[in-house]
Amino acid sequence: MDGNPTGESRPAGKPTDGRPTDGNPAGGSQRGGNPASGSQTDGDPAGESPADENPTGEEPAGDNPTGVTPTADSPAADNPTGEGQADEKPSAAGERPEGVPARKRRRRILRVTSVVLALLLLPLLTAETALRLNYTGDPAPGTRTRHQDALWLGHAWVDGRKTGKDVKALARRLSDTGIRDLYVHAGPLEHDGTLPASAYPKARWLTAAVHRELPGVRVQAWLGDKLASEGPEGLRLDRPATRAAVLDSTRSVLAAGFQGAHFDLEPLHSGDRDYLGLLDDLRELTHARGAVLSVAAHQIDPLPAFHSFWGATTGHPKWWSQAYFGQVARRVDQIAVMSYDTMQPLQSLYGGYVAQQTSLALEVTPEGTDLLMGLPFYHENRFGHWAHAETVPAAVRGVRLGLSRTDADRARFGVALYVDFAATEDDWTAYRKDWVRTP
Repeated sequence: MDGNPTGESRPAGKPTDGRPTDGNPAGGSQRGGNPASGSQTDGDPAGESPADENPTGEEPAGDNPTGVTPTADSPAADNPTGEGQADEKPSAAGERPEGVPARKRRRRILRVTSVVLALLLLPLLTAETALRLNYTGDPAPGTRTRHQDALWLGHAWVDGRKTGKDVKALARRLSDTGIRDLYVHAGPLEHDGTLPASAYPKARWLTAAVHRELPGVRVQAWLGDKLASEGPEGLRLDRPATRAAVLDSTRSVLAAGFQGAHFDLEPLHSGDRDYLGLLDDLRELTHARGAVLSVAAHQIDPLPAFHSFWGATTGHPKWWSQAYFGQVARRVDQIAVMSYDTMQPLQSLYGGYVAQQTSLALEVTPEGTDLLMGLPFYHENRFGHWAHAETVPAAVRGVRLGLSRTDADRARFGVALYVDFAATEDDWTAYRKDWVRTP
């Protein structure tokens, strides 16, 4: 989950440790010389006559003025004049000409590199093209809010910084929208699963004020932490004592007036069985108290088993398999996809990605579970998130396209806005215009 829910100045980047503190808001070839060539013959320094050079009077061979019969191994056999021999002999220093082999090696390396890059880029280009096509077409009529939407709120709402005036302003902001649930940051959990009551001293005041100003809107405690899934520090779900402490912390926030518990634990790897076991226990607890259990969910593999490939190459799997997403969805009342931080560089690609994620999630989410797609109500530029690409209009259009193609009449469906303290007026206007259809 991005953001900085405690209300302090917001650092750049997406903290994944569940301890966000909300702000308010990547030669030419060279040939050796040959001074001892022997391709030239000396002159006639003694001034002797040609007859003196042939005392026997025998007729010299026309092509062999030395009178020596060249052997097969002699260079003169193929080149009786000796011309050009300098270029074929090693240099005086014994060097071999290296220019041509070096050029051949470079060309070979370039060819191999080009082939490898093509093999790597082809699947990526194919996938990006598919996303762009996924963004085309018109959403079906009626693919608008079902009044099942949610909003993530920062920690300032429960630590004493917000007042009754702020609650009234929030009520005005949310009037005539589709928002039914507020996920209020009440954590983070300690790494052992505990949560001191001092972390949310104004919880009971907030829930009472919201019920007064926004009848019918539920207030859930947003609890998160960094998991020790990619390093030694963090929450360890494999420990029974830790899971038991998380249950106790949930009992405490429900007793403080919250109507549900919303969990955001990251990085949570696909297939984690301890997490599924914790959800089973949490659902039993929340349902016994008439409360809601909801979770923030990782994105689904855009390509089959992509989380395995990404995990092997980066050490951070990021995505869940579609099957695992379905296992989580069957254990909760609400599941909100964190459909942002997608690494997409263009609005059309981001919108196509959200359309794909919406369809994948709808296919495996039970009819009895609320499915919410996250909208990026924040603006950062860093690896993984580009503010010019990940916009509310692109996300809403993607949501509507995915809903249209997969289950246009799904009732228990909505969007979740992340996050209140970083949102702009343009974000709220786009949400109301494109999804709620109110001025």
